[in-house]
Amino acid sequence: MRRATSVLLALGALMTASTLAAPAAGAAPRDGGPAAVPAGWERIDGAELAAMNGEENGAADGERSLAASADPAAEETVLLAVQSVRNGNFVATEKNYPSPNTGALRARSADIGGSWEGFAFEWDEDTQTYALRSLANDRYVAVEKNFTGSSQNLLRARSTGVGGWERFVLYYSEELDRWALQSTLNGLFVAMENGYTGSLQYALRARSAEIGGSWEEFVLYDLES
Repeated sequence: MRRATSVLLALGALMTASTLAAPAAGAAPRDGGPAAVPAGWERIDGAELAAMNGEENGAADGERSLAASADPAAEETVLLAVQSVRNGNFVATEKNYPSPNTGALRARSADIGGSWEGFAFEWDEDTQTYALRSLANDRYVAVEKNFTGSSQNLLRARSTGVGGWERFVLYYSEELDRWALQSTLNGLFVAMENGYTGSLQYALRARSAEIGGSWEEFVLYDLES
């Protein structure tokens, strides 16, 4: 298992092992829209997330961990692992799944084992949104709005470029020390399908009209620490 540090707003405030072992239960996610952001949840931009990443890595005077890159945008790109609060597992990219679910995102890994559980959160200043690039297959995560049934709005790392399908807003609750993702394609929050069975068990879908509990809540871990 790769060691990583949880990304927090407060410098030096780390998530405890007891929190990892016992994620809180929550209400089942609700379908529909438009999505509403509960009180206490703050929208986080790229500069804030990159600054947090630099602080966690011990960077001085606001120096960011990727500042040495020749690409200025890389300063607002952060490498993270995503852990579901609902089941305590890390999100992995199923790059070996056959079509149509190739690259599906599932919270199924007990540990951060490698690139399967890694994502680059890339900030876009123009749209004020994030794109998530899987480190497992170097593809961007898209919301499959046109899928039907239980696969509708499935998150898949399958795109070589970034458009409306691949844009997300990131929220943080300092009180809960948890994160949430909202798709700009349909305005809904990403939920982890804990009740699914089969190959899409623990799949991530942009399908909740609100952050209703642990289904929509995640912990982010810095992979560069």
